Amino acid sequence: MAAAAQVPAFRATFLPDTASTRQYIGAWAVLSVVQYLVAEAAVIGAWAGPAPYSRRTGLISDLGAVTCGIYDGRSICSPLHVLMNTSFVVQGLGMLLGALLLSSALLRVAARAGVRVAASHTGEVPWYTAVAVRILTGTAGTGTIIVGLVPEDMESAWHYAGAVMYFIAGSLALLLLGTLWLRQSPLGWFVLAAGGVSTAALVTAAVAGLDVPEPGTLERLMAYPITMGLSAAGLVVAQRVRKERQVRKALAARARAASGG
Repeated sequence: MAAAAQVPAFRATFLPDTASTRQYIGAWAVLSVVQYLVAEAAVIGAWAGPAPYSRRTGLISDLGAVTCGIYDGRSICSPLHVLMNTSFVVQGLGMLLGALLLSSALLRVAARAGVRVAASHTGEVPWYTAVAVRILTGTAGTGTIIVGLVPEDMESAWHYAGAVMYFIAGSLALLLLGTLWLRQSPLGWFVLAAGGVSTAALVTAAVAGLDVPEPGTLERLMAYPITMGLSAAGLVVAQRVRKERQVRKALAARARAASGG
């Protein structure tokens, strides 16, 4: 009996919607996390402790402490603590909104227009990576929301749990996204490097327990790369989605003009 002919499997593909309002809002939500750096600078400028606040020795959570006094051996007084905690919450909401609105397909192709992806993604590492990035980004966002809602001087374990969620999930999200984008965006290297710096600082902090000469520096080496890496990712998506929206609007206008509409 003749062997049955082998029919190659057909894999359906589709074009991710790189011009939808959903993706555009998600991109700007992620990009908005950069506001944290501005808010932190303002809060530091209003510091009223007995000694000037130093980014090298002062912990980030000290800026959100509600009351003035001695906390864990440090003299803290942050009159603009409401601004700092609000910034934490806004940052977290931006990350959470981005994780919900930016589709896995869009992240899979780094928002490049005209790139098709498989409709069936069983067993595909890039798909799982994109999904993991969204989950981790949402987790990190939830963590920093908790940090803002539960300041350190409330002496609640929730504050520290939120910080750990932010640092671990945020750094891992950048490592995965940077790896996924290496050949898809010039900023893929920056995102990956940001994740690497944050992860290295996180491991150092875990080993040393922040018992280092400059704990503020170490903590910021964990936090700042996450903010800057996510902002860069949001910028890439926002620019590419905006460009595709402009192209489609121009084509629609041309079509209307051609039809005499």
